[in-house]
Amino acid sequence: QVQLVESGGGLVQAGGSLRLSCADSARTFSSYHMGWFRQAPGKEREFVAGVPWTGSPTYYADSVKGRFTISRDNAKNTLYLQMNSLNPEDTALYYCAVLVRGLLGTRSAEYDYWGQGTQVTVSS
Repeated sequence: QVQLVESGGGLVQAGGSLRLSCADSARTFSSYHMGWFRQAPGKEREFVAGVPWTGSPTYYADSVKGRFTISRDNAKNTLYLQMNSLNPEDTALYYCAVLVRGLLGTRSAEYDYWGQGTQVTVSS
């Protein structure tokens, strides 16, 4: 059973950086594709970045391309999201998710397991 726990969120000023982590306590995710999503108040959950189980290639939403970097350490069963040049529009609850079967995608409905989310708030 995949069990995901996100950490690393917080309050940061515009232009700052945060690094999110997502750990799988069941130590099963090394064979699965993974993604980061976010959901702001009043908005739908949206794809942020994705990485296959091999580690590459990686995929990003246009809104974060060049600022965010997704990576994974299968030996540590941990997924990361390095976020630089943050702006207030990045404020949201950030989730990591596991896709067990199929090709890496951007639709949240394709993902099978989710963490509880970690809040990122960017002040102007």
